Amino acid sequence: MRDAVDLITEHWNIERPDVDVSPMAIVGRITRLSRVLEQDLKRFFAGHGLEFWEFDVLATLRRSGGETGLTAGALNRAAMVTSGAITNRIDRLAAKGLVRRVPSPDDRRSVFVQLTAEGRALVDRLLPLHVANEQRLLSALGATDREQLADLLRTLAVALDDTTLD
Repeated sequence: MRDAVDLITEHWNIERPDVDVSPMAIVGRITRLSRVLEQDLKRFFAGHGLEFWEFDVLATLRRSGGETGLTAGALNRAAMVTSGAITNRIDRLAAKGLVRRVPSPDDRRSVFVQLTAEGRALVDRLLPLHVANEQRLLSALGATDREQLADLLRTLAVALDDTTLD
């Protein structure tokens, strides 16, 4: 079985046999698969009236925010976007009635972002569907292969210092 990356590396091996392009076999596939997976996830969430990033923010609040919620800064670190982008995202989700801003009782300068009841219900309804969609995306791999791939990707993430949410 061959894929596009096989063709790319074969062409490089012909044109530049003096360069070991074997890393492209991994990095190229991770990059290409990232795009394929992202497009599929965008389609999935669009089918539920959401942008992928909207679910990401809502899910972050659901799994990490508890009743208090999270500050915009904490959401910003989890989403890895600029502070302006997270403010815009919070504004858009608030306009949809999925989150609300609540002033901190301890610090007037701090505001917490909380899920509304509608936002929480939406995440809770979509989470099992999202996981089922991810299961479908990984269906070419058996359970052992998925576990091994997760372990290998974790090893690479740790080696590249991607170990925290911020």
